[in-house]
Amino acid sequence: MWCLTVTSVLILDSISSANVRGQAEREQAIFEERALALGKERDQQAMEALAAQERFAAAMEHVSSMQSSLLALETRRREMESELQAAQTTLRRAMDERDAALSALTALQDQKADELAGMLDLLTLALTETVGERDQAAAKANEAVRLAGELEFELWQRGEESDRILRQIEDALVVSVEPLDGMLRAAGLDSDALLDSVRDSHSAQEEALVSVAVSTMGMAPLEDAIVRANRIVDRIDELDHYRLALESVPLAMPVQDDFRFTSPFGRRWGRMHKGVDMAGPVGTPVYATADGVVTFAGWQNGYGRIIIVKHPFGLETRYPHLNAIRVKVGQEVARGARIGDMGNSGRSTGPHLHYEVRVNGQAVDPMRYIRAGRDLL
Repeated sequence: MWCLTVTSVLILDSISSANVRGQAEREQAIFEERALALGKERDQQAMEALAAQERFAAAMEHVSSMQSSLLALETRRREMESELQAAQTTLRRAMDERDAALSALTALQDQKADELAGMLDLLTLALTETVGERDQAAAKANEAVRLAGELEFELWQRGEESDRILRQIEDALVVSVEPLDGMLRAAGLDSDALLDSVRDSHSAQEEALVSVAVSTMGMAPLEDAIVRANRIVDRIDELDHYRLALESVPLAMPVQDDFRFTSPFGRRWGRMHKGVDMAGPVGTPVYATADGVVTFAGWQNGYGRIIIVKHPFGLETRYPHLNAIRVKVGQEVARGARIGDMGNSGRSTGPHLHYEVRVNGQAVDPMRYIRAGRDLL
C-alpha cells in the first residue's frame, strides 16, 4: 500500500508538471502572436501616419497658393479702400464746410436777408455738387472693383494663351533642331563642335538675339513666361547656328542634270579611289555643294582642269576633269553656284566629274554627305 501510495503521488506530480509546462508554452505562443500582431498594427499605423503627413504637406502647399492669391486680392482691396477713404475725406470736408456755411448763414440772417438768400443758393449749389461728386466717387469705386475683376480674368486668359503659344513654339523648335542634329551626325560630323565653331566665328560679326528682360516682381506666371521666352530665344539662336553650319557643309549634289554613277568611293584597280564619278555629256553644269572660297582653279597633273573649294570646319571639295572653269582663286561661292562644266581633261576615260570631299586633308566618302542632305535639300 505504501508503494502504491508513493507511486500515485509521483504520477500525479508528473502529470501536474506536464500540464503546467503545456500551459506555459501555450501562453508563450499566445504572447508571441499578440506581440507580432501589435508589431504589424504599429507598422500599419506608422504608414497611415506617413500618408497623413504627405496629405498634410500637399494641403499646406495648396493653402500657401491660396494665401498668395488672397494676398493679391487683399492688396487690391486695400487700394480700393484707400480710394474710398479719400472720397469720404473729401465728402466730410465738404460737409464740414457746409456746416460752417450754415452757421455763418444763421448769424447773418438778421443783418442781410438778401445776401443770405444768395449765399444760401450758392451753398445749396455747392452742396449739390459735393453730393454729386460723392456719388460719382462711389460709382467710380464700384466700377474700379468691376474692372479689377475683368482685368484679373483677362490676365488669366492672356496667360493661358501665352502658355499655348510658347508651348507651340517650343515644340516647333524641337522638331526643327533634332533632324538637323541627326543629319550632321549621319554625315559623321560632331554637331557640338560645329556649333561651337560657328558661335566663335560669328560672335564678332553678329549680335545674338536680345534676351527678354522685364520687371516681374510679384508676378510669378509672367516671370515663368519670360524664362520660357528666353529659352526660345536661345533655341532660335541655336537654330540659326545650325543654318550657318549647314550652309558650309557639302550636302548638295554637284551635278543637277541627268548623269550616271560610274565609280564609287573606295579601292579600285588596286588603289584608293578618293571620290565618286558622275558621268554625263561634256558641258554639263557643275555646281558648288556648299558655301566656301576657291583656293585653286587651274590645271593639275592627273586631275586636268580642277577647282578646289575650301569650306569651314576643315572641309574641302574638289571638282576635277572639267571642260571649263567659271571661277577664280579667292572668289567666294555659295551652294548651288555654277563653278564649271563637266569635261574629259586629265587622266580620264570619258567625260565625267570626279567629285571629292576631304576633311582636314583626308578623303572621305562624298555620298555620306549627299545622303545626309538629301532630305533637307
